[in-house]
Order: sequence, then structure tokens, then C-alpha cells
Amino acid sequence: MRRIVLLVVAALFSAACFLPGGLGGSDEGAAPSPTKDGIWTPCTDEARKIYPQASRSFQYHCAKVDVPKDWAKPDGPKIQISLIRARIGSQSDRIGSLLVNPGGPGGSGVDTAVYLTNALPVSVLRRFDLVGFDPRGVGRSAPVKCMSDEDLDASFGSEPDPVEQAQFDQIVTLTKQMDAGCKAKYGDDLKLYGTVQAAKDIDAIRQAVGDDKLTYLGYSYGTLLGATYAQLFPKNIRAMVLDGAVDPTMSSVEASESQAKGFERAFSNFDAWCKDHTSRCPIAPDARGAITKALDQARANPVTYEGRKATSGWVFYAVISALYTQDRWTDLADAIDSLHDGDAEAVFELADAYAERTPGGSYSNLFDANAAVNCTDDDSPPSVSQIRTLQSQWREKYPLFGAPLAIGSLTCSVWSGGRDPVPTGKANGAPPIVVVGTKGDPATPYEQTPALANMLGVGHVLTWEGEGHTAYPETSCISSAVNAYLIDLTVPAEGKTCPA
Repeated sequence: MRRIVLLVVAALFSAACFLPGGLGGSDEGAAPSPTKDGIWTPCTDEARKIYPQASRSFQYHCAKVDVPKDWAKPDGPKIQISLIRARIGSQSDRIGSLLVNPGGPGGSGVDTAVYLTNALPVSVLRRFDLVGFDPRGVGRSAPVKCMSDEDLDASFGSEPDPVEQAQFDQIVTLTKQMDAGCKAKYGDDLKLYGTVQAAKDIDAIRQAVGDDKLTYLGYSYGTLLGATYAQLFPKNIRAMVLDGAVDPTMSSVEASESQAKGFERAFSNFDAWCKDHTSRCPIAPDARGAITKALDQARANPVTYEGRKATSGWVFYAVISALYTQDRWTDLADAIDSLHDGDAEAVFELADAYAERTPGGSYSNLFDANAAVNCTDDDSPPSVSQIRTLQSQWREKYPLFGAPLAIGSLTCSVWSGGRDPVPTGKANGAPPIVVVGTKGDPATPYEQTPALANMLGVGHVLTWEGEGHTAYPETSCISSAVNAYLIDLTVPAEGKTCPA
């Protein structure tokens, strides 16, 4: 569940089925009409298509909310935001809706809500309607789709650390080609897919589902979306949990280096785990050496599987994919061991799961939306020449992940869409907000957790001494603390830490 739900954020770079629905539009200054059960459309069959194991204890209904394409022009064209509501049959003492966002940016909250029916604690699910939404530009909500499958294959398969200038220039050219396709298709509208616009959509959703106050659970990039909402609408919040914090006060260069440090730390933890669990790690005792060797061999002579070459890029993204959760560390070790034996199937399984690539070679719009949101939010990306310098510097500091994280900044460096940076102030007037951090989180390193809490001014840190990206509901300690907050508004004790 965690691998599906919790997605990549920041400098790293779903074909979803259509969900029917039906909320009408709204006039300037007026809230969308409150939803009634008769307005929601039953969509249990669609939920089963998303996740065949979706809990049968729930009823699923779908809807759409009309919002301004540009909130600065409320009388202008509208777009539709897709929602799904999961309501457990044993619901009692209903508090309201729990709105969830899985991150990305580019992750589908509609899909996530269905997955979470089998993951969130029943004590929470009995008190809330679980509501997921695809943010603007994502999945079923006016999706941004402007990168070809061929270009995405080339991007993921390209050298993660292009040392030769010709290699580097080739990646710059490919990145510019992808940017040009997006600019040609969407033009100036690209700047309308940023976090500020999406946060305003959330308040429309809050009104549409009939909640006086918002209860929100945001993972990864969803913490940035939630924090932006908290600054724009602080008095409209009942409770907010931000798990896997993104610190918006960091520049994009600082954020990328933070991720390089986080992934390097997580990889060192994986290497140490292999030394201590040799029976479960066939590349022990030197997992780092084995993966470095696999990358070098992929550069010289990539293994072929079903017509695809397991280049160094695909091997690298297999590593990235597995580091998101400790549950996949064994899979990574097995995949690298199989690759040494000439079998790349498991490497592609890990990398394709990360890339949201189907066996047939098609991609969701995760990375199209990811670029549109991240680059709109980033008003000061590094230049191409700065990235080339950072690549060398970070390679020395973070041997496996430094250079690739620098190269990942190229997307926003060449981005020709507009910019709409996120705010970085206090959430004055908001209630206490719980910010959850994981000590071994590679994608949103723990250091960003207290930083986001401090920025908001009303943040309360809850720490998990575990591995992987995000914490709730991984352990009973974390779950108990978050459940008590969501249900009873009991804020975790200052400095509360949960063991791994």
C-alpha cells in the first residue's frame, strides 16, 4: 500500500479510469452547492477497478466540483475536480469528511482513498467519510498530459550521472524537448497548475462536501498543499495532519540537496541492514558495492529483458523505488542479484512501479503533472550551468544520489511555463497542526519536519524513528497519536517520539 500511495516529491521527477460524478458550477463569490447523498453518484464498480481488494465494508460514491480555471478570474472558464467518497457501513458519531492527498505532486487522491479503506484505522474510518480528490492537472481533474511515452522512456533510461559533456547536453536537449511539448499544448495555462491554485480548490471541496471546517491528511507533497491551505484559510481548519514534511522555505537547490542527503542516508541504512541480515540480502555484505557495480555494468553492457535494455537509468530508479519503504529492501537485493545473473525482470518491476509505466509502455500523467506543479511553484530554479557545477560538487558529497538529484533540477531550469510560488508564512489563526516526520525518510528528510512546523507557527512535531517515506499508520504508537488528534483533537505531547 505504501509503495502505491506515497509518491516522489520535489526535484525528482495515474492511465486512470474515469469516475462519473455530478456537482454543478458556482457563481463568483458563492460556494458550490452543498452535496447531498442524491447528488453523489454510486461508483463501487469504478472503485473495484482501481483496487480489486478495496474493502467491501464501504459504499463508494463519486462527484465533481466545478472551480475556476484561474482563481484570479472567478467568472472565467471552469475546470472540474473529481472526488470519491468512501463511507463505512458501521459509521457512527460522524464528525465530517477526512480529505486525503497522497503527494507527488501528481498522485491521485481518488485512488488513494480507495487504497486507504484497507489501511487506515477502523476507529478513524467509522467517524469520517474518507474523501479523495485528484488535484487540478492530475488523473481525472483536467489532467496535464504533454510528455510522450517515448520521451519518458528516454528520460528514465538516460544516464543518471552524465560525466561526459555530450551525455549531459543530450539530457538537456531531451528535457527541453519535453518542455516544448508542454508549452505548445498548454501555453500560459501551465502556470495555473501550481499549489496555490490547488489549495483554493480544496476550500471549494470543503464547502461542496458540506463541512464547516476542514479535516485533512496530507502525505509528502500533500504536506506542502496542506501548509499552503493553512496560510490561505487558517480559520477554516478543524484538524490537519502533515506526514512527510516539505519545507517551502528552502530554495529548490536546497531541497534537492536535502533529498540527495536523505536518499544517501537511507541507502546507507539499507547497506547496514544487509550486513545484519545476510540470509535475506543476497548481495550482502557489501550492498553498496554490488549496486555500484550493477550501475557500471549497465553502462557498459545493459541486460536485455523483453526487448528493453536495463540501462543505468532504469537500475538507478529501481534503487530509488525500493528506498521508499523498508518493505522493498529485500526486493531490491533480489533484483540486483538477479541482474548480476542476466535477468532484469525484477529491476524493471521496481523501476516501472516508480515511474507508473504499464507493461505495454504507456505512462500515467504523474510526471507531466509533477513538472507542471513543481516548476510553477519554483520561482528561482538553478541555471543549466549551475546544475553542471552542482553535479560535480554533490557527486563528492553524496556518491550515489548527489549527481542525479542535481540533474533532476533541469526540468524546472528549462521550464517555459509561468511561475506562482507558494507562500512561506505563519498560519495565523489556525488550530494546532500535527507534522509527522520519519528519521529514515529518504524523499522528505526528517530535518524538514521541524522546519515546516516552525514556519507555520502552530505545528506540533510527531517523530517516528523508522525507515521509509512517511509514518501513519505504520505503527501503533504513531496511529494512536494521530487517531486521538483526528477524532478528539488531542495534540500529541511535545517532543513525542515513537520507536521503529
